[in-house]
Amino acid sequence: MAPPILHVRDIEQSFGNTQVLDGAECALHAGERLCVVGRNGSGKSTLLKVMAGLLEPDDGSVFVQPGTTIRYLPQEPDFTGFERVGDYVEAGLAPGDDAHRAQTLLYALGLTGEEDPKLISGGEARRAALARTLAPKPDVLLLDEPTNHLDLPTIEWLEQELSSLSSALVLISHDRRFSERLSRKTLWVDRGQCRMLGKGFAAFEDWRDEVLEKEELEQHKLARKIVREEHWLRYGVTARRKRNMRRVKNLQELRSQKRDFEGPKGNITLNVAEGRGAGKIIIEAKHIGKAYGDKTLVKDFSCRLTRGSRIGIVGPNGAGKTTLLNMLIGEMAPDTGTVKVGSNIDLVSMDQNRSQLNPDWSLKEALTNGGDMVDLATGSKHVMAYMKDFLFTPDQAGTPVSVLSGGEKARLMLARSLALPGNFLVLDEPTNDLDLETLDLLQSFLSDYAGTVMLVSHDRDFLDRVTTSIIVHEEQGRWREYPGGYSDMLRQRKVAPGNNKKQSQKAGKSKPKPSDKKPAKTKLTFKDQHALKTLPGEIAAMEKRIQKMDIILADPDLFTTDRKRFDQASAALIDAAGKLEDMELRWLELDELAGGA
Repeated sequence: MAPPILHVRDIEQSFGNTQVLDGAECALHAGERLCVVGRNGSGKSTLLKVMAGLLEPDDGSVFVQPGTTIRYLPQEPDFTGFERVGDYVEAGLAPGDDAHRAQTLLYALGLTGEEDPKLISGGEARRAALARTLAPKPDVLLLDEPTNHLDLPTIEWLEQELSSLSSALVLISHDRRFSERLSRKTLWVDRGQCRMLGKGFAAFEDWRDEVLEKEELEQHKLARKIVREEHWLRYGVTARRKRNMRRVKNLQELRSQKRDFEGPKGNITLNVAEGRGAGKIIIEAKHIGKAYGDKTLVKDFSCRLTRGSRIGIVGPNGAGKTTLLNMLIGEMAPDTGTVKVGSNIDLVSMDQNRSQLNPDWSLKEALTNGGDMVDLATGSKHVMAYMKDFLFTPDQAGTPVSVLSGGEKARLMLARSLALPGNFLVLDEPTNDLDLETLDLLQSFLSDYAGTVMLVSHDRDFLDRVTTSIIVHEEQGRWREYPGGYSDMLRQRKVAPGNNKKQSQKAGKSKPKPSDKKPAKTKLTFKDQHALKTLPGEIAAMEKRIQKMDIILADPDLFTTDRKRFDQASAALIDAAGKLEDMELRWLELDELAGGA
């Protein structure tokens, strides 16, 4: 087997009194796809920084094969000293790297390069950092939470881009589906050490559970052995003194093993006090709309949320997800239409920017607003006990919020939000920075929650596991609700244009619900009937044409080698996408008319 191109060995790293890495080791070979998993604070990001040469470990060695190029994507990019996003991206290129690829990536990620780094959003900052990291086509890519702040179309684009590269990949991500599709090996950072699984992330959780069960069994055997030795020490027949002292020493070693064993970190305790009993209808929106200048974010949207629903809102960045959410919960008035909020609603919200957290607060102050007790809906609880529920140690009570990690801030927001009584949870990107174990617990909690949940998320697996319906952005301010999770929504949107006439007629004959008004019968013209039959085939042909354009534009060297063809393909792609949208909209209109005929 060829030697590794990157090898870190016996890495020791401490921060203050906390030892993060204790003998950690990882060898990376050319072209390997490795995802790194572990609890928040386990040392995953620290290990990546050591690999990237950005952090000198307290002890251990780092070997990089001569000539190997490494690029690292941090969680929070630093734009200090750059006036344009393009300058920041190009600064990541080495002599001989293709500057045109950097511009092509910016274009593919929806940026021009002229943006002011001081004015861009978190999503735009992440896309700029990705362009800077991917542009050189390095031998090793180290990516720390690359999907944070990205919308679903960009996440799916990134999956395809990374799959096409020959670079070795080391990936930290809370996005299960992203990790499953890109990883071939899994590195588990646990209690300071690294354990390697020769399979992708999809096999990790079963393997992890087996390892922890084996550890628990070994500790049980150790405890029983200590009991036997202690019994011998008290009641055993006296033998030669030398032999006795050896057994006493062995007993001391067994006790030391038991004492020094550090078990897996526990799970946070998620409990929310239920508010008053809400009515059956939580929210009813009728024909609401919202526009800013010439940009329409929401157009003629209607929905009804009933008690116990778990609604996910998805769409690209800038489409208006947060605007729609705020209108539905009554925090923003629509320009048109009405929103009626039901009776006895106790709303608890958590925003993605964590604006409720004052960076100058200590952890204790953030939970108590002064004092030693946390006021919960079920009564008061000492702050140290409540901190323990969310995996904070007593030593962290005075820690400023500003120095907490992303995962710790996410847990703190959960702790603050769930302390309030509520029957309607509103969560904006709740999965950001949560480790897998906490994410599992949050999913289980939301699935069993007796109240109503509305959330904005780009995590496809999380949406599939939690939601009962998805509200998705369609086009030009149009939003539509689909039953089921994210995958169910994709299937419904994909098959809709391909439904045959019999299915449409069957749908038209179904009995309307008592609350629905029967649509007025409209007779289709011969031309409309012909279009209804032929449009699915034309839509399929247009989708194939778009796929061809995508393949052409996927060539990273096209911009440099054939600028004219690049421009032609780009223009053709934009034109085809517009035509496809018009055709799908026309088919939906005709299908609705056919259903009412």
